[in-house]
Amino acid sequence: LTTFSPSGKLVQIDYAMSAVSKGAATLGIKTGDGVVLAAEKKTISSLIDPATMPKVFQLDDHVGCTYSGIGPDSRVLIDDARKVCQVYRRTYNEPIPISQLVREVASTFQEYTQSGGVRPFGCSLLIAGVDTRGPHLYQLDPSGSFQCWKATAIGRNSTNAKTFLEKRYSDEMELEDAVNTALLTLKEGFDGLMTSENTELGRVVGDRFMVLTHEELKDYLDQI
Repeated sequence: LTTFSPSGKLVQIDYAMSAVSKGAATLGIKTGDGVVLAAEKKTISSLIDPATMPKVFQLDDHVGCTYSGIGPDSRVLIDDARKVCQVYRRTYNEPIPISQLVREVASTFQEYTQSGGVRPFGCSLLIAGVDTRGPHLYQLDPSGSFQCWKATAIGRNSTNAKTFLEKRYSDEMELEDAVNTALLTLKEGFDGLMTSENTELGRVVGDRFMVLTHEELKDYLDQI
């Protein structure tokens, strides 16, 4: 059970945020015509097939997400988010609004901070999608809080990544510029050589969310 410390903090949530900060670098950038999610894929051994360790996930046709922190924790939330999307689509025959999806997932985060026999999730999510109000980028944290961002980063070196994004972000930025900026930001704190095997990128284009193939990502990496 998560309990308050004498100073008024929920210490277990602070520990969960520490797990997030030690996770692989992950970031998102929103533009007027779409959203980009980029993530570093870290493997514990070169013998592991990186294709079996995705970092960017499609939740529905119009929305996707990525995470930083404890991978198995994120899978629970991602599966929950996919169920929410499908229930809404079957009920109303239309895609779920992004803000409603975010509130549902944030409620799951928050429930695990005050229920007996459980602990907070040790991960944060970036959710990117599009609905009738345009493109959206949200960050969800272990406490259950969420914010809508123009550009943000989570995981290792997130402070430096946010500083880099603040310098390069512009409201007039187009989606192609955002892809290059996202990869350049990842590269700033990357250990070793960035390749299509240890990097993953997804983007909202039009009314769809798509994860780039190895070939598409390699073309972008060759440009930076």
